[in-house]
Amino acid sequence: MPARLRLPTQPLTAGLVTAVVGFSSSFALVLTGLRAVGADRSEAISGLLLLCLSMGVLAIVLGLHFRQPLSFAWSTPGAALLVSAGRQPGGYRYAVGAFALCGLLLAATGLWSRLSRLVEAIPGNLATGLLAGVLLSLCLAPVQAAFQLPALTLPVIGIWAVLTRLARRWATPGALLTTLVVILVHTHGRLGAAHDLLPRLTVTAPALNWQSVIGIALPLYIITMASQNIPGLALLRHFGYRPPVRSVLTTTGLTTAVTAAGGGYAVNLVAITAALVAGPDAGPERERRWIASVTAGACYIVLGLTAGASAVLLTAAPPLLVEAVAGLALLPTLGSSLSTALAQEKGREAAVVTFVVAASGVSAFGIGAPVWALVAGAVMRFLV
Repeated sequence: MPARLRLPTQPLTAGLVTAVVGFSSSFALVLTGLRAVGADRSEAISGLLLLCLSMGVLAIVLGLHFRQPLSFAWSTPGAALLVSAGRQPGGYRYAVGAFALCGLLLAATGLWSRLSRLVEAIPGNLATGLLAGVLLSLCLAPVQAAFQLPALTLPVIGIWAVLTRLARRWATPGALLTTLVVILVHTHGRLGAAHDLLPRLTVTAPALNWQSVIGIALPLYIITMASQNIPGLALLRHFGYRPPVRSVLTTTGLTTAVTAAGGGYAVNLVAITAALVAGPDAGPERERRWIASVTAGACYIVLGLTAGASAVLLTAAPPLLVEAVAGLALLPTLGSSLSTALAQEKGREAAVVTFVVAASGVSAFGIGAPVWALVAGAVMRFLV
């Protein structure tokens, strides 16, 4: 077969793996986060559907246009932030308004370089300390579930531990598959009507109040930029690409703003699995690795159509079991965040203060722990 007709097997495989791992490792967290801020089941399913479609379309359109491995994802740390934020005064529509505002801020960052520099000026150890604090409560869920629901949770943890040793990339998907089997056995296969398996778009009119701006919009913007977009851009540069920063930020921001009413809380450049589509795993020819990100985008669109079935399976499970699966998926991120936050002796106390306040879950004057954590960390950094 002539060389020009050969299928690019390695990039296609890398794209498929990226989508499957990215979706399976955190879609439970996305549903949990949306439900935490007040979405009902249909609204959470709508959010998962729109996020998958947005990620897929962006990856395909921008990948084909720029011929670079530009892969997109929902903000996994952002979903964890939603869990810690909880229900907003006034209901879910105020969370939706905060999603839209976050999207507009992301777009503004692409159009106004000074705003981007302000985000980059946030000390790295404070940003990672904040992320670690937000993740901690979820990462404790596997321990709590192991004691409260041992028959359901221990098989999941066991498979996750074995695969972490033998095939780390597939540890979380393996744990999720085990969870689905456990749920089917636990419910004896009775999961609900067939029409519940089809995802449907549900629109909520957005609203804003100062609590949702400070409690969700600003922390969601900061944590998405600091832990997703900035590392994702840095990783692309590491592999020799010149990512179109303005196009990436404006398109992801505007997409978030447009889809917010349907539950699309934040779309961003991939950071956690970016190496799968931008690195050697996607093939030796760097100029053809865009095929991997485009493939991942197409797979995300297909996976989005399973949002209803995914939600039906997970809502049939005890909530603590779902949180346990999300916690297992986030353990590596927690570890890397803590390592980065505490790596430098200078500013370590400020990072620890940020982490502790964020992990506390405190709320005062309608302002949640993530904001207080940044304030406390900044004060500590100034004093020490």
